[in-house]
Amino acid sequence: MQLPNHGANPHNVYGQLGLAMPTEVYDFSENVNAAGPPPFVEARWRTFFPLIQRYPDPDGEPFLSKVTAFHGLPKETVLLGNGASELFSVLARRYEKKRVIVIHPTFAEYERTLKAAHAEVISVIVEDVIQYALPMDRLFEEMMVADALIICTPNNPTGVLPKKNELEQLIVHGAKVQCEIIFDEAFIDWVSEDFSLIDCVAENPHVIVVRSMTKMYAIPGLRLGYLVASPGIVATLKEMLPHWNINAFALVIGAGCLDEKDYCHNAIQHAATQRQWLHEFLIAHGCQVTNSVTNYVCFSLPKSNDADVFFSYCLAKGIVLRHTKNFKGLNGKWFRVGMKDITAMSHLHGCLEEWFKTI
Repeated sequence: MQLPNHGANPHNVYGQLGLAMPTEVYDFSENVNAAGPPPFVEARWRTFFPLIQRYPDPDGEPFLSKVTAFHGLPKETVLLGNGASELFSVLARRYEKKRVIVIHPTFAEYERTLKAAHAEVISVIVEDVIQYALPMDRLFEEMMVADALIICTPNNPTGVLPKKNELEQLIVHGAKVQCEIIFDEAFIDWVSEDFSLIDCVAENPHVIVVRSMTKMYAIPGLRLGYLVASPGIVATLKEMLPHWNINAFALVIGAGCLDEKDYCHNAIQHAATQRQWLHEFLIAHGCQVTNSVTNYVCFSLPKSNDADVFFSYCLAKGIVLRHTKNFKGLNGKWFRVGMKDITAMSHLHGCLEEWFKTI
């Protein structure tokens, strides 16, 4: 079964499998905020139109100032990107022909960009994906001969938040063995800034934190993210980026998004409610489910050999799940499900109910 390597764009899934796409389709394969962008985006859209006639601010304003104020950071420690993906691409170039540890299962883009930069990728597999327990001894050992370590926290695709004290141990060890650590915090918005490691950067120049605006604020089409690192790393990476790499709409809308506290609170509450319901429902039907803290969960069926049949069954019902065939350590036996609005979740419930009655 050949499938796309990313979620979203459900027509690609149906097309590659040669299936007719139902009239009504609910895409659970992507994991952005089900509420859509903050209301101000649509309300003020016409006021953004004049921006199309001007070049974007070369320094990334007003978004840069908003990010630095939000986190209490000096501007020289922040690098803006055309989505977090662009930032991972330039980071990969930093580690060209070097050794980089990637902890799996995780976002496939890390390994893809590293291999494109001819880096040597050291894959470390987490065995307990339900708790996402890090193999600390193995990591300490590998870090002694590696140039960098990449870890996603909370993890994608499991949604589990690694223990902060273990991440802090990795930071301490990284300083001793001269191994840089990149923390991908694309989904930290769904938990709390208390779990972010941005505050560790100032005293640990070997730590880099990447953030995305896509997931919480539902603006994947705008492409916006940022990176926090030492001034030296930021300056080096900035030289690798094109001028005006972020469009003017993203800079203005991104700045406005960081003021949306009530919007974020409501999104977190909705995701938590739907996540708890789905977790309990799946457990009751004999599935294994990860202890996610985000707006998605990952689960496996009672009989793992049913995975392909189940995936096709859901597609026929207009339910598109995120397969895990390209996630090392999950190997297609698990599925990631993004939390959506009530209508979509109701259709998912109906589909799952019917499936479990057949087995």
